[in-house]
Amino acid sequence: MFTGLIETVGKVTACERRGAAAVLTVTSALPAAEIAIGDSVAVNGACLTVTAKREAALTFDVSPESLTATTIGRLRGGESVNLERALRLGDRMGGHIVTGHIDCVGKLFRTRETSGNLVLEFTLPAGYDHYLIHKGSVAINGISLTVNTVMSDGFAVNIIPLTQTSTTLNTLKIGDDVNIETDIIGKYVERLASPWKSGNSLTMKTLAENGFI
Repeated sequence: MFTGLIETVGKVTACERRGAAAVLTVTSALPAAEIAIGDSVAVNGACLTVTAKREAALTFDVSPESLTATTIGRLRGGESVNLERALRLGDRMGGHIVTGHIDCVGKLFRTRETSGNLVLEFTLPAGYDHYLIHKGSVAINGISLTVNTVMSDGFAVNIIPLTQTSTTLNTLKIGDDVNIETDIIGKYVERLASPWKSGNSLTMKTLAENGFI
C-alpha cells in the first residue's frame, strides 16, 4: 500500500521484453540499504516487486497483466519515472490510500497555467468516470492528486509548483498516456451496493440480512 507522495524520480535503464512479461531496471536515489529483495515499490503508480538490486539500480519483474493494464511496457531507457516505497505502519498518511493496482490508462489532452499552478485535463476510457468525484482523490502515475473537475469523459487536476518540479508531471506532453488509479473506497461502495442495482428495494430487513445492522 502507498500514499501517492512521490519519494524520488528515477531513470529507466532498460525495459526488456521476456515473451509476454518484461524485466525493468531503474536507477534511483532511494536508499538501497533500506530496500530488500521482495519489497514493493510503486513505479509510475504500478506496484512492482524488487527482484534484484545493485548499488543505485533496482530490477523488477513485470507480469503480463501489468504490461497490459499499465504504461510500464512502453518505457524506454532514459525516461523518468515516479518512485515510492510501500507505506510503513506508523507513517504519516499525507496523500490517500493507493494500492498500486492501476485501473486504466488515461490520456493528457489539455493543459493551462493559472497563477503559477498547472491545470491538467485527462480523458478516461468509458466506464471509469463514475469512480471520480469533485474534491475526491486520484493517483496519476502514482501521484496523489485532488480532482478539481469531473467531465463526462475525463477530469481535471491542479498541480502546484512543488509537485511540478518533484515528479514527472512537468515532462508530460499532450497525447501522453498515464496510469490512473481511482479511489479504492468508491470501488468498495459500488461492490457493496451492487445487490440493489437491479431495482430491489432496500429495507431494514435486507440491511440486517447482509450484516449492515
